[in-house]
Amino acid sequence: MTEENSALPAEDLDEAGAELEEALSTVIAERVREFRQQLGWTVGKLAAESGLSKGMLSKIENMQTSPSLATLASLSQALSVPVTAFFRGLSEEQDVVFVKAGSGLDIHHKGSGPGHRYQMLGAMRAPHDRLEPILVTLTERSEVFPLYQHAGTELIFMISGKMEYAYGSARYLLEPGDTLQFVGEVMHGPAELISLPIQFLAVKAVNPGS
Repeated sequence: MTEENSALPAEDLDEAGAELEEALSTVIAERVREFRQQLGWTVGKLAAESGLSKGMLSKIENMQTSPSLATLASLSQALSVPVTAFFRGLSEEQDVVFVKAGSGLDIHHKGSGPGHRYQMLGAMRAPHDRLEPILVTLTERSEVFPLYQHAGTELIFMISGKMEYAYGSARYLLEPGDTLQFVGEVMHGPAELISLPIQFLAVKAVNPGS
């Protein structure tokens, strides 16, 4: 499926970075406090064992600062846990994508005319970025509809309207509730828009980097 993704605005990238930094601070604070309390240590005791100041440790546990790798290494040695242990729980908090209705990222397909809207319903971070969910809304007919091909597989779930969907030399009549799953390397795409408006969910499964 050939496509041109709209670049994310700089403010969105800054917001995503700020959210990740906040999540890191939260998770590290929880883990440091957890490991310290498991040993029955006070903040003063951990400061003495790690060589860090009580003020710095207080800021870390209260999510007022993000520790450097050197600081994490000192805490790792003092608490007898691997550095990676401080990040436990981060993936569980970050690897969820929730998109409210109508707020998907608009993307543009080459050859698509007006009345054809494609909304990306979020993407996971590597290595979990194998699914590409897109909500397709068609409100106008076209003389010629572009066909696509891509690596991996694709699943289409018809939500509303009626259309004929081309897959290679075959055509399938899709109505609400119908599902079509196929190999993406074969040319495919809507062939005839019978009853508008048409809306369907397309989920493409690919290997990262393909």
